[in-house]
Amino acid sequence: MGITNSNKEVNVTQIDCGGSFKIKLSLTGEPDILSNPTDIVLILDRSGSMAGSPLANLKNGAKKFIDIIDEATDSNRDGQIGYGSRIGIVSFDGTATKDTELITSVADLNAAVNALSANGSTNHADAFTKALELFDPASTNAKVMVMFTDGKTTAGGDPNTVATAAKAQGVIIYVIGLSGNGGIDEQALKDWASDPDSAYVAITPDDEELEKIFEDLARNIAKPGATDIVITDKVNACFKVTAVSMPTKGTASLVDPTTVEWKIDELGVKSSEGAVLEFTVEHVGPCSGTVEVNESTTYDDAEDNKVTFPSPELTVDCGTDVFPEPCPEPVELTVSGCEDTVEFDAGDLSLESLGRIVQLDVTLRNVCPHKRVALAVLLNEVDACGCEHKRGLKTLTVPAHTRSGCHDVTVRCIKFVLPEDLDASGCACSICGTRKLKARFIANYIDNDFECCKATTKI
Repeated sequence: MGITNSNKEVNVTQIDCGGSFKIKLSLTGEPDILSNPTDIVLILDRSGSMAGSPLANLKNGAKKFIDIIDEATDSNRDGQIGYGSRIGIVSFDGTATKDTELITSVADLNAAVNALSANGSTNHADAFTKALELFDPASTNAKVMVMFTDGKTTAGGDPNTVATAAKAQGVIIYVIGLSGNGGIDEQALKDWASDPDSAYVAITPDDEELEKIFEDLARNIAKPGATDIVITDKVNACFKVTAVSMPTKGTASLVDPTTVEWKIDELGVKSSEGAVLEFTVEHVGPCSGTVEVNESTTYDDAEDNKVTFPSPELTVDCGTDVFPEPCPEPVELTVSGCEDTVEFDAGDLSLESLGRIVQLDVTLRNVCPHKRVALAVLLNEVDACGCEHKRGLKTLTVPAHTRSGCHDVTVRCIKFVLPEDLDASGCACSICGTRKLKARFIANYIDNDFECCKATTKI
């Protein structure tokens, strides 16, 4: 069957600047269908929400799946599934129906798929029950269910109970979910599927993707397990890999600060088998906002399986910057020719003595959304005796941010002018002398929802 599923996940959706997160790579391999005959039940959702293009695309995907298995079992599409493998069709709305038994006729299977029509509610428990009844407990064939659904359970019992019982009997369960057609319970789909759920669950919001999902799954089921696997995962240059865990199968090593190489000798050659690798990544670059985690992921094996991994994104939160004071506008002038002296009128600039400019940044922690902050900055200079001399006071209004929760706000470039004639160090003869300063900050919310209690008089 080859590689039947591949996945890449991150354990968080948001980190702070310099924060860390984990990446998990998952693979599932299955044995060759020619040497391991397989009974497959397609469990197809035909509830009312499937009307229109979703049902049409589902039918195309299911028929493509059947054709690929037909060709894989006897090297051509002769209308009969060979080498002992069989396919059955179960469809469901408020109740489930065995549309076929486990059979080999492609024409009969396609006819059952073509006859599906959308109507009614969604009973997953009955669908799993009817599918499980198709399998012969005495058969040595591998047993696979492929459940497709576009909605949450709205009728019948608990489907997880039936799915768990099926898995206990050795049934492998794949789940395909269409999330853009009314909503699905993704956790429920993961509970129903075989473990690891990241390798046995495929979810798409677009019904046009269904045909390709069914096609990819059928092609991988038809291939042998994979050997000589090499996966090279390179993270975005904004990150670096800080730790690589021992994978559940094979070996993994750090090629360079951004690249992990995972090697597996064989996977799924004799039985269904999953493998997982986790590694820890740290944010080190200037990027912020929504960032794609990986630069590239490559896969190679001896069987030439075609494997792709999703490219997850996360939000890097580097705080909110506020610039309350603009930089001075420059005065433009041109020097040309061989003149030793250039005279230029720079306008009305009040320059009376030498001095320095002190520029301060401050971060206000956990500022609540939609609330302005009043910020005061007091700057004092300290003389050799430890006495403080006032050098400036600035009061600023920090605008409200609109993030969903409390958030750090950085106020940058608060400028104070320190004339040299006020130098308290005792040496005003040079601009290069050391001057000791103390800055104090006072902040409070401007906006609040406080209201005084209204006075009442009781008689």
